[in-house]
Amino acid sequence: MITIRSLRDLVRLFFIYRREFLWACALTMLMAVLAAFLLPSRYESQARLLIKPGRENTTLPIEAADRQTIFSPVTQRDPILDEEKMFTGGPISRTVAQYYLERMQDAPPRGFWRTIKHHIGAASGWLLERLRDLLILLGLVEDQPVVDRLAKRLLKNMSVSHEPGSAVMEIRFRWDDPVIAQEVVRAWVDAYLQDRTEALSRNSLHGFYEQEADKAAERIATLKSERLERLRQLKAVSTAERLESLTVQINRLNEDLLSKTNDRAGIQRLLVDARAELRKQPREVITEREISLNPTQQDLKLKLNELEQSRARLLRTYTEEAPPVQDIDAQITAMRQLIEQHNERLERSRNVAPNSIVSKLAQDIVDAELQDSRLVGQIADYQEQIESLRQQRLDVQAQEPEILRLSMELDNAEKSYALYAANVEKARIDRELDLNQISNVAIIEAATINRSRVFPKSLLILLMALPAGIAVGCLAIYLCYLLDQRIHDADGLEQRLGVPVWATLEDLGESPWHPDNVFIASLSRLYNLLPLRNVATQGVTVAFTSAARGEGTQFVAHFLKRALEARGLQVLLNEQQAPAAGQVRLLTVPHLLSDDQAFPRLQRADVIVLVVQASATTLPVVTQVLSLLRTAFGRVDGIILNRHSFSLPRRVQRILGRWSAA
Repeated sequence: MITIRSLRDLVRLFFIYRREFLWACALTMLMAVLAAFLLPSRYESQARLLIKPGRENTTLPIEAADRQTIFSPVTQRDPILDEEKMFTGGPISRTVAQYYLERMQDAPPRGFWRTIKHHIGAASGWLLERLRDLLILLGLVEDQPVVDRLAKRLLKNMSVSHEPGSAVMEIRFRWDDPVIAQEVVRAWVDAYLQDRTEALSRNSLHGFYEQEADKAAERIATLKSERLERLRQLKAVSTAERLESLTVQINRLNEDLLSKTNDRAGIQRLLVDARAELRKQPREVITEREISLNPTQQDLKLKLNELEQSRARLLRTYTEEAPPVQDIDAQITAMRQLIEQHNERLERSRNVAPNSIVSKLAQDIVDAELQDSRLVGQIADYQEQIESLRQQRLDVQAQEPEILRLSMELDNAEKSYALYAANVEKARIDRELDLNQISNVAIIEAATINRSRVFPKSLLILLMALPAGIAVGCLAIYLCYLLDQRIHDADGLEQRLGVPVWATLEDLGESPWHPDNVFIASLSRLYNLLPLRNVATQGVTVAFTSAARGEGTQFVAHFLKRALEARGLQVLLNEQQAPAAGQVRLLTVPHLLSDDQAFPRLQRADVIVLVVQASATTLPVVTQVLSLLRTAFGRVDGIILNRHSFSLPRRVQRILGRWSAA
């Protein structure tokens, strides 16, 4: 736990973790030296092949080139990629591995270091084989032939590439011997050319195309006859035309049926209205009659006039209440009633004839009924025809999927026949080219031999050993700085622990001790922080405790006793009796975490101070001790950081001081 504020702190980190730095640097340099001299050498052999545009890499498959509705390539594929896949294929690698086992496995190494490396590799290979046998025995790995394992090893050291847009395929192979590397590349190229010729051979393609063309022709004839038979059953040229014709007829009949239905509905309504009107009309009508006034009523009206005249004469003599007037009023009333009982006019004669409206309605009803009967027959005929046409359409629709399938198969068969027929001549040309071993691959650079190793670069490794060691050492210092939980300085300690730091005591080395001014100043600060106000009236007990033994509680108590006695105070060191007035008792309680009597002794203390050894005590331990003290006593008065050291030599401190002053 170090706070870095300046260059001095960085240099201090180096001196604190100097041992780790030296170990990391030394191990890195040792590994670099061993790698420079003991790593197996690798030599590289190269070859270049030119892939010329030809029939193998420019002609797309039939399905991709001529059947765009079935398969449409999204982008144009680089043909060199297919050549690279073929070059690094399993059959070719196994062929080369078999060739290596037969001719190059027992080649003796040349040179002293090569011989040593060869024997080391042979020993490590033997150990790996025994380990592999053990794993096979346990069932953890599967047993593989030697050829397959060697083929995988050869493929791991083989690399094939080409530049974008280039038709040159670059081949690189690395091995521990340049001659063997050259021979492997040469054998690999020969195996690739041979395997490529055999894989792309089209000796049987011409016959295949002819045979498939004949099959396609037979298939076309069969499909045509089957489709023609089904169309003959439907009495149609095609299902689409037949369905369209039937649909047109059904629609036309539906329109006529709807018209006839509407006509019949109108006639039915006409019949209902005519019959209702016929019931309302009379059967006979009066054509002529003679009418005159009723003589009886006229005679009664004359008598009424006479009575009214008589009443008028009586009113001249009598009042209205007189009996003669009332009698005549009664007669007048009776006369009026009698007049009302008779008609005013009398029919003397009349002529009667049949009603012409009734006759006309009856004739219309008869005509409408006849027309309704005719429409009923027509509607029935239309419905029967529509039902027949619908049944025919259902039959056509039932046969349509099969006829469409036959048509699609016929189209595909015709396309296949056209493709096979078009590629028969092409296949014949390819066959002749393959028979004459004509290839579009040219070797523009044969397998080379390069006696300069490409790995390891021993001189470069040795030159980079020291910088790499320094870099790894610096990384080790950084990791130690991140992982180190020890307390080196008092910076930030109070904020982390919540307890004030009373003093930081410098490391005085081994006894006898000779305190310097810095140590005496720190001790004086500690004296000033002690609560000694009540020493004159009552004694004070100060307890120094630590997490483990050897952190300096006795050391701090010893020097504090000398400082107190120098100031005229009487000091008791680890005494059992309580201090009297004017006395200061100092208690040392080391190894708090393992001493059973530590807490009873601390209960008698007025002041509890935790002593922490710098560069030794870790922060988690201090946190645990503080937690125990707070739990037991509810307080910790202060912390003393003992044996603090900057870990910098005096000469380095003087140099850094001059730099900071400048």
